[in-house]
Amino acid sequence: MSDGWAIGLMTGTVLDGNIDIAMLRTDGERIFEFGPYELVAYPAGIVPLLREAMQAAIQWRFVGSEPEIFARAERALTTAQSEAVNAFLSRHGFEAKQISAIGFHGQTVLHVAPQNGVKGQTRQLGDGALMADITGITTVHDFRSADIKAGGQGAPLAPVYHRALLEQIGAGADTAILNLGGVANISWCRGSEMAAFDTGPANAPVNDWVREHTGGEMDRDGAIAAQGQVDEALLETLLAHPYMTQRYPKSLDRNDFTSSMAGNLSLEDGAATLTAFSAAAVGKALDLLPQRPTRLILCGGGRKNPYLKRAIADRAQVEACVAEDVGLRGDAIEAECFAYLAMRSLRDLPLSYPATTGVSAPICGGKIEARA
Repeated sequence: MSDGWAIGLMTGTVLDGNIDIAMLRTDGERIFEFGPYELVAYPAGIVPLLREAMQAAIQWRFVGSEPEIFARAERALTTAQSEAVNAFLSRHGFEAKQISAIGFHGQTVLHVAPQNGVKGQTRQLGDGALMADITGITTVHDFRSADIKAGGQGAPLAPVYHRALLEQIGAGADTAILNLGGVANISWCRGSEMAAFDTGPANAPVNDWVREHTGGEMDRDGAIAAQGQVDEALLETLLAHPYMTQRYPKSLDRNDFTSSMAGNLSLEDGAATLTAFSAAAVGKALDLLPQRPTRLILCGGGRKNPYLKRAIADRAQVEACVAEDVGLRGDAIEAECFAYLAMRSLRDLPLSYPATTGVSAPICGGKIEARA
């Protein structure tokens, strides 16, 4: 097939209340044009419902029947995102028939990596058939299950798109892309060679810490952390976690590193220490790559936190720039990624690779639901 317009949708585990929507004209290999993008707020009541579903998932842990709340949350978020797509197209002067596919990631509620020869498990809430019905657009969803079934980590899936972006801006092996969502993941490329994995937490622990102590949603601009002092002894203990030196491929669930790491520290010192841990974990990750990058391009919501950005530069000993500094759209990259992956799925091109998720050979993925 030739290139076409695709829409990508993403809502991360940080639960910032937004649906990321982005359009991309691509054939799943090359990027021909960046289309419009928006961050659209969920309707009232969706985020608390998703948070409740994520808490239920922690108790469930893939044992027994799925929690009842999953079905309610899945329908609510699918309907909300589908209606957001319809409104988005209308605002930007597009019709459904002009769109080749929607890449619908859904909401991750639980992800367990493979361990000791036991395959992992992953669950994203999202009904692709319902979205195809509401939008009238072919919808690709459930991107991770095929990789998990093949013995892979199921994450990260962004590297193949990050490779296309790095090629687009002419970056070499001295540059890597670091996405800062609830969890942080890095993508590094040298020609056709790729390496990618979750480095550790990013925003999730500190945001949860702030919510638990103040009721606020996040440490906006790192203002709370900036008022605190890092507990360096505690940080050293946290960095001794075996995940830090574990060889990739490897991946994390949002709840593998939590706000409880800060223990009984004050609000400010806890925020500072949790943020420092996210930053220092990046440095540990860079040491594992075949070539240590000297520059990181930051994308995802965490790039907007100047305290975190400085901490990464200082503790990982690397130049840290935001996506916009190199002409990329930091708020759109994750959503663009799933537009790109959707087009790859339609063409039966691989989404994951041995050095990104640990599968034995490159494999395809995504379930395709034809437009109504």
